[in-house]
Amino acid sequence: MTSLHSFNRYEIKYLLPSDRVPELRRELVARMDADSHGTDRGYGVWSTYYDTRDLRFYWEKIEGLKFRRKLRIRHYGDRDDVGDDTEVHVEIKQRVNRVTQKRRVALPYHRARELCDGRRMIEHEPGQAAFLEEVLGLISVLDLRPVAMTGYQREAYVGRDADVGLRVTLDHRVRGRDRDFHFAADAENRLIVPARLTVVEFKADERVPYWLTDLAARMNLSIVRVSKYCQSVEAFGRAPRSIFHIPDTETVEV
Repeated sequence: MTSLHSFNRYEIKYLLPSDRVPELRRELVARMDADSHGTDRGYGVWSTYYDTRDLRFYWEKIEGLKFRRKLRIRHYGDRDDVGDDTEVHVEIKQRVNRVTQKRRVALPYHRARELCDGRRMIEHEPGQAAFLEEVLGLISVLDLRPVAMTGYQREAYVGRDADVGLRVTLDHRVRGRDRDFHFAADAENRLIVPARLTVVEFKADERVPYWLTDLAARMNLSIVRVSKYCQSVEAFGRAPRSIFHIPDTETVEV
């Protein structure tokens, strides 16, 4: 398994009616390359989020704290194929002012569960020690437990030439559940964002290039403060629906 992976970037999110995805896709493929990890249909992204009993991480996001974070276990691919030895990522995602920072390590699924659910230090590579100790400290001190799961089909594009470091993702059919948190559990997932909407995200190391902000303006895309984790928490009644919640009746100005 790999050692610690970390990166910082700026992220901007939009909601796009799914019937306008082909229009956006045509513009993106003219200037960007498809993510090499995906297929023509993209790839699945599944995440189990951990939080306190009183949803500290959820409320930090809703209240817009300048420094906030969350802990999750993430799997890329088909969740039905996940077994004990499947590679997953234990990840701390945090926001410092306007910058998103991510740190993560890849582990076999049974090791990730042993760490996060069993609350025990696990076998690891030397370069992973400090991060795993931080994860274990968060879980133990804050008494974290799995609270929500999200999943969606991701279509991703990466920048080329002068746009190296740029990434655009289109997340379709955003689903979630509030129990049975093993990725491969035979459990029902329900839509937490209306199927007619796609979550679009621009991600850049420094700044989003002008051609992309111009494209957003021409397509009348409006920036939204949407969190898939918060959306899942609210969709299952774990917290009152916030002003950022996307209701089933949501309409998007286009």
